[in-house]
Amino acid sequence: MDIVIPLFKLYEPLDAIGPYELLANLPEAKVRFVAPEPGRVTDVLRSLHVEVPTRFSEVESCDVLLVPGGAGARLMLNNTEFIDWVRRIHETTRFTTSVCTGALILGQAGLLKGLTATTHWMAMDDLETFGATYTAERVVRHDKILTSAGVSAGIDLALQLCALLSDEFTARAIQLFTEYDPQPPFDSGSLATATPEVVARARELAAG
Repeated sequence: MDIVIPLFKLYEPLDAIGPYELLANLPEAKVRFVAPEPGRVTDVLRSLHVEVPTRFSEVESCDVLLVPGGAGARLMLNNTEFIDWVRRIHETTRFTTSVCTGALILGQAGLLKGLTATTHWMAMDDLETFGATYTAERVVRHDKILTSAGVSAGIDLALQLCALLSDEFTARAIQLFTEYDPQPPFDSGSLATATPEVVARARELAAG
């Protein structure tokens, strides 16, 4: 089972590493990273460096494509070679998925037109420019296309993928092995629960 996660300069680390942790535990699964060019790729926080040996254009097919987000995802919207590759790879996949603003890449590739989809709440308006309808759900599935909300929601998406690619029993076992049992100390993880002051502070942090 071939699972491909493209990394690019300024990607959001948890978007990729969270799902990688879960999906790599699937029996018979091989998870690999690809990049615009082989070499070191640095995340949006500029402190995590991943050596990626494979150029995305070297991959002609895969079972699962998982596209992370981050500031770099917006830059990749102008990379026509990459967008064409995503569109082409989608034709070969069992599942084409995105985390956070990775949904904008799927949108640019024309894969979300007419669908409901989710992304980071700060990108909801951008998502709808691609003909999708934003919903605040954690994970949205339409046949073989799955999108997740921002950052940590990628773990929810990965667990759903584990069940789809294997079975629910195995997915539950992977959830237990990784001790994914969220009990956050604060109830500010969505626009529905955060105060206006918290929302404003989140925007300040993102801008910084």
